[in-house]
Amino acid sequence: MYKVLIVEDEDIIRKGIIFMMDWLKAECVVVGEASDGNEGLQKIAELQPDIVITDVKMPFKNGLQMLEESHEIYDYEAIVVSGYDEFSYAKKAISLDVTEYLLKPVDFDCLYRTLEKLKQKIRQKKAMFQYQEKKVHDLSETALDLTYRDKNKYTIKLLKCIQEKYGQKISIHGLSELYGISSVYLNMKFKQDMHYTFNDFLNRYRIMQAVKLLKQREKKVYEIAACTGFQDYKYFTFVFKKYVGCSPSRFLEMMSETDGA
Repeated sequence: MYKVLIVEDEDIIRKGIIFMMDWLKAECVVVGEASDGNEGLQKIAELQPDIVITDVKMPFKNGLQMLEESHEIYDYEAIVVSGYDEFSYAKKAISLDVTEYLLKPVDFDCLYRTLEKLKQKIRQKKAMFQYQEKKVHDLSETALDLTYRDKNKYTIKLLKCIQEKYGQKISIHGLSELYGISSVYLNMKFKQDMHYTFNDFLNRYRIMQAVKLLKQREKKVYEIAACTGFQDYKYFTFVFKKYVGCSPSRFLEMMSETDGA
């Protein structure tokens, strides 16, 4: 069931939306109600709704201000209901990623259709995050193959270097000079054992470490980039997206969305 919060200052309209809709038919449950924007903010934080239906003009804080202050902190879909058919309201609502702008009196058939769109959007978000999680899992599976058994001695050296120095500048050419062996030979032996080139495996391992740090939520994204061996933030974002399928900031957003679900 999808959790719905109704924010409307007119009691008769708020109660009408709550009691005249067949919420079970819509696979939803109204978990709370609020009569102004300030109370709405409190309820959003407390109840973590999937969907917020709000009026625009309310005392203390209007509906758009409430959405603006909460939408980046709490993940939910929003429907704005208003008796004021003004483009400025609709334009502001669109900028806040509001799915639908409905006029009073509420057309319940239209509200049903809007809820269907919202539920589909929420399902897509969850499916996308599950897909990203699978990519992270697959990435970890390949990058965690750090056992040394049955591997060439140079592969073992390279693996140890990756484990110990992934946060530093490492290159196959620098290591070839260090070991006195050609970089072509080193890469060939490494790929025979690991099924990836040295650079590909190194990047996978670095991104795996970056994912761990992102999940801890203790460092800024640019700090994570630097401490996992990426001196260029744009390049870090490019590599992260290549292996995980989304940017680091979007990965954080999806974690928050899932936490709030």
